[in-house]
Amino acid sequence: MSDSVYKVIELVGTSDISWEDAAKNAVEIAGKTLKNLRVAEVNKLDMKVENGKVVAYRARVSLSFKILKEI
Repeated sequence: MSDSVYKVIELVGTSDISWEDAAKNAVEIAGKTLKNLRVAEVNKLDMKVENGKVVAYRARVSLSFKILKEI
């Protein structure tokens, strides 16, 4: 087994549709620039409220990616 190192970052994804969509947005948008994504963990869910109505869902996500060794 080879040794591995992972970095963990925290992101907040948003969606007008659902928390699931908010979490998915965070991972998929990060995946456009980050490579070797491994695990995403939803840490917190909340909603943005305006005039007594929910206008957005937010998901705080911890995302890990593998740091590659240079050869």
